[in-house]
Amino acid sequence: MASMRTKRIGVLMGGLSAEREVSLKSGAAVQQALLDQGYEAVAIDVGRDLAGVLVSERIEAAFIALHGRYGEDGCVQGLLELMRIPYTGSGVLASALAMHKLYSKQAFAAGGILTAPFRPFRRGEQVRLAGLPFGLPLVVKPVQEGSSVGVSIVKEESELATALELAFRHDDEILVEQFVKGQEVQVGILDDLPVGAIEIVPLKEFYDYEAKYTDGMAEHIFPARLEAALYEKAQRIGLAAHRALGCSGYSRVDLLVTAGGECYVLEVNTLPGMTALSLLPEIAAKGAGLSFEALVERIIESAALKINL
Repeated sequence: MASMRTKRIGVLMGGLSAEREVSLKSGAAVQQALLDQGYEAVAIDVGRDLAGVLVSERIEAAFIALHGRYGEDGCVQGLLELMRIPYTGSGVLASALAMHKLYSKQAFAAGGILTAPFRPFRRGEQVRLAGLPFGLPLVVKPVQEGSSVGVSIVKEESELATALELAFRHDDEILVEQFVKGQEVQVGILDDLPVGAIEIVPLKEFYDYEAKYTDGMAEHIFPARLEAALYEKAQRIGLAAHRALGCSGYSRVDLLVTAGGECYVLEVNTLPGMTALSLLPEIAAKGAGLSFEALVERIIESAALKINL
């Protein structure tokens, strides 16, 4: 495959989702890393006119630094396939599956991968604690959002209505999950292989949007504090989740590891953050000895079309 150094690369950032600001930071860091290494990289703030911008900017390959809807869910990937522009990360189907928490859970279950017990609900359906197969505490989350946007932990019945209102503010479909107590462990996948597992210890109750993107709000421990066999198990399950959705290239798999050694998969992030506080760059640096620039180069050099016609 020819090097991407001969291509005019569009770094797709910003976008239309609730994670726009984080994406702008990811994109700026990626573009700078590419420029520092001699690539021709153009920043593109993604809007509904993206197709025209890609043509006018003469983009030949895309580094997708988008997060959330319209960027991480297969929409942009489908457009790039139609325009025959090679791009980074997973393809259309894997991106859509990973972004949709219900369908990804069903794929995990089909692959024998453990996830928290759950019930889906659509807007207008009544959510009754008595009708759930599990009790408090529980987690309420939108089906299609990232970075813990719209997620609540419900400990008392009186908190449920507020949690449901918040989740439905972001989606017409939500999940109500059994709360699983465990260590927050995230596995980095690069070139379809695990490169390490990091433990997150948030200062708040859980690893929410603020904890993810505010310096000092969470402690990162690498390698994760797991005994050797359990550490390897977490990496195996992370890779299995990546493969169960048909992901390609790279991803970050979020797990909860219980005191009994069970590994519950929370989600697969097909376009993990690439900011100064992001976890995949940290895992790649400490687990595989890759600088941020080297990681960005590995990712852009793997850019490809996934639909062969």
